[in-house]
Amino acid sequence: MSIRVNLGLFGLSLLLVSCHQNDGGGSNPASLSSFELIQKKILTPSCALSGCHASEKDATFSQHGLVLADGFAYYYLVGIDPKNSAAKADGLKRVKAYSALESLLYYKLNSSAIHHTGQQYGNPMPLGGQPLTNGQIEFIRRWIEAGASKSSSVVDTTVLLDKTISTPVYEPLAVPVAGTGFQMAVPAFDVQPTFEREVFLRRQVGNTQDIYVNRYETKMRSGSHHFVAYSFRDQSLLPPMNDIRDLRNPDNSLNLTTMLSMANHVYLAGSQAQYQDYTFPEGVALLIPAGTSLDLNSHFVNKTTAVMQGEAQINLYIIDKLKVKQVVQTLDLGNTNLTIAANSRVTLTKSFIFDKPREILTLTSHMHKLGEKFVIKLKGGSRDGEVIYTSTDWEHPDIITYKIPISLQKGEGLTSEITYNNTTSKTVRFGLTSDDEMGIIFGYYYEK
Repeated sequence: MSIRVNLGLFGLSLLLVSCHQNDGGGSNPASLSSFELIQKKILTPSCALSGCHASEKDATFSQHGLVLADGFAYYYLVGIDPKNSAAKADGLKRVKAYSALESLLYYKLNSSAIHHTGQQYGNPMPLGGQPLTNGQIEFIRRWIEAGASKSSSVVDTTVLLDKTISTPVYEPLAVPVAGTGFQMAVPAFDVQPTFEREVFLRRQVGNTQDIYVNRYETKMRSGSHHFVAYSFRDQSLLPPMNDIRDLRNPDNSLNLTTMLSMANHVYLAGSQAQYQDYTFPEGVALLIPAGTSLDLNSHFVNKTTAVMQGEAQINLYIIDKLKVKQVVQTLDLGNTNLTIAANSRVTLTKSFIFDKPREILTLTSHMHKLGEKFVIKLKGGSRDGEVIYTSTDWEHPDIITYKIPISLQKGEGLTSEITYNNTTSKTVRFGLTSDDEMGIIFGYYYEK
């Protein structure tokens, strides 16, 4: 039995990526149905793009399962269950007729709805792009509330004349009350127009003695791809303290010094959703040794023509050592032997055998945009070959926490089985940039 905790998204994960502000105009809008206007003014020019939601042949289709091209979008939206596990568990549809607040599409487009309701279904869209106008959002809301008709004109087109954009003021995580935890933060930084900025910042946790963390919160400004806190394999090879280190130079070339420091990383905690609150099972906690420093990694995508700001925080909440029954460690199992030929689909596997008995508590995955499917299987023992984890969403993979930990004996282990679809004209290998690929099992375990 398992509990799925969504890290970030769902079936609309790329919905309206690269969407641009529409003027709501156009010839003869009164002659079109309300949905035809939505299709013509928003979906077709901004979302039904090759590589996004143009067809089932898009490389990303297996991740989001959504086509927004003319003639298809309505049937992929209205009355359809989302792939996002949190939204599905809450009973949402991608679009539920007569109920915008039960429609994932509305939450994804309307950051104000997310802000006021407290619902967390991943990042608002468009990721790194200009938000929709109030008029566009209201037009879609009224269309849903009027029954989400395909052929009827049910919304006054003058609604589209409202060009204002309402973006909630970003509210950073509150600092934990003294004695209950620690906050680490990447302060606000600029992200230049049409640029991806990914920064690293090594900071002290602030603990003068060993602490046990049983819960963490992460929060980021809109436009973030991910936020991760890393520890280090080799404590003698640490980057400078409190210095912002960019992965990319201003000319978009890679900063080799920063890239080299990444090879020393060990995943500790993180999220690809704008907000996440993760709690370990009772009596289970991470040990953070006294004087620990962590590398905070924040990645923002700016697809607009204006400077945007990035910012992120993580709160680490602690419990008394006497309440800790099991100390968890992080899984960091990567297949670096990746060679994916141009214009090919391939499934690559690698097994990781443990030299001590382990109890697997949590699993998640990490692959890049060519990854279609990430499967984790048990290796060895009576359950050899059993699939225990599957993700088809490279951007926002689930975190699965097992109520009953998976017991593995010495000589048993895990196998990663990852399918990649290389739609590019060049060979792709393991690497640290978004144009390279990865295949890493992350998670938590403790030894018996």
